[in-house]
Amino acid sequence: MRRKIPTTNALIAFEAAARHESFTRAAEELAQTHSAICRQVAGLEDFLGVKLFRRSKRGIKLTEAGISYSRQVTARLDEVERDALSVMARQGQGGTIDLAVVPAFATKWLLPRLPRFLAGHPDVFVNMETRTRPFLFTETDYDAAIWFGKGGWPGTQACFLMREALLPVCSPRLLERVCARRGPAPLTAEDIATLPLLQLSTRPYAWRSWFASLGMQVARDLTGPRFDLFSMLAQAALCDMGVALMPPMMVADELASGALCVAMPHQYLSDKAYYLIFPEHQAESQTFRAFRDWLLAEASAFHETSGAGD
Repeated sequence: MRRKIPTTNALIAFEAAARHESFTRAAEELAQTHSAICRQVAGLEDFLGVKLFRRSKRGIKLTEAGISYSRQVTARLDEVERDALSVMARQGQGGTIDLAVVPAFATKWLLPRLPRFLAGHPDVFVNMETRTRPFLFTETDYDAAIWFGKGGWPGTQACFLMREALLPVCSPRLLERVCARRGPAPLTAEDIATLPLLQLSTRPYAWRSWFASLGMQVARDLTGPRFDLFSMLAQAALCDMGVALMPPMMVADELASGALCVAMPHQYLSDKAYYLIFPEHQAESQTFRAFRDWLLAEASAFHETSGAGD
């Protein structure tokens, strides 16, 4: 059955005319005549049965339908261009892995290690986009996802990477202010309970679980400034806004430099974990299998050196 798809030339002409809101400027950009652009756009309107431009003596303006369609066409043409550039760059070699990732894990754990994989697979590109909510692989172009949760999604395979240990950290200035009031002894969980508790939106019960692991109930464990990302949480702690529960690997540099300090050396090992999740058919891809095996080996090595848990 023949697809109901306009010609590429018509879409390119429309996208340029919509971007400039001018047939003349579109013609100049595409090295075509003004009449050629007009014919392409008119043909597209006939094909769709919808007017995309309002024409007047003063020029052209997109209709509501034209505005909506131009956004969609631009996005699709951008995707086609990226795909073409990717194939041209690889010259038919290697492959591409499109990965959805939770942002802090990608920035602080995966990216510092990724050059080791790329050194052994120079013909492979790994593209990353941040996603913090579940999605359907059938509705995206992702090959896999690195996800934090309790397991995989229906119709997928899930490979365990590591559990998450949470440690209370704060700025040295905040710690000094507390010690100035109560003496230089190490902070207790009771002391921490009196401080502003910085909250992470994706871990709403983190403080409750941390206190519970010490046999405590704290009435205000859900109270405090709330942030969407670990990077925001760490920055809030750096700015003396309170105490943050952070995986040590996410603030390793800040702890090493002294910009942040451990408020109390008690870690809570979350019942959730990081997983590599992928559609079952991806296991057939040699390129993806190489990435999966490398990632699992890196996670295993991290367990051994950090005691991240399993």
